[in-house]
Amino acid sequence: MITIRDYRESDAAEVGRLIAETYTAFNLGFATPEEQKLLLGPFEHAHSADPTHQAAIARIIRSEMVYVAEDGGVIAGVLRGRFERLGSLFVRGDHQRRGIGRQLVERFEAESRRRGTRVIRVASTLYGFPFYLAMGYKRSTGLRNSRSFDGRNMPIQPMRKVFPKE
Repeated sequence: MITIRDYRESDAAEVGRLIAETYTAFNLGFATPEEQKLLLGPFEHAHSADPTHQAAIARIIRSEMVYVAEDGGVIAGVLRGRFERLGSLFVRGDHQRRGIGRQLVERFEAESRRRGTRVIRVASTLYGFPFYLAMGYKRSTGLRNSRSFDGRNMPIQPMRKVFPKE
């Protein structure tokens, strides 16, 4: 059974590994190994036990809103953002297409709306684009090249979802 809950600092190492693995597998296939390291930033060291690496990863994960999806004690997904901007969403490859991403986004949207947000923006990766379309997000501009940590030329699709006034 999937449980969506607030992130805890004690989740940092497991969440860091999840982000590194899914970001590399599903979003960075266009990049050379050297470019991938730059695009991953601190997550390049997600499997390191070095306290400096782990502290850097924990700092990057922190955000106004961070939720994790747990499946049998294993973190299967994570969403980071602030009320008007969905920063990132990652779901383990072996847990995709089970509604985990949808549940995380719905939790984020509900909390954002509770705080008065009417528009949520996301810079979607090309891999995530069909998912966000299915969630009701629309293109806000054409494709862009963005950066990720020290890496450049990360293709993104800016998107947004507008909620009606209540």
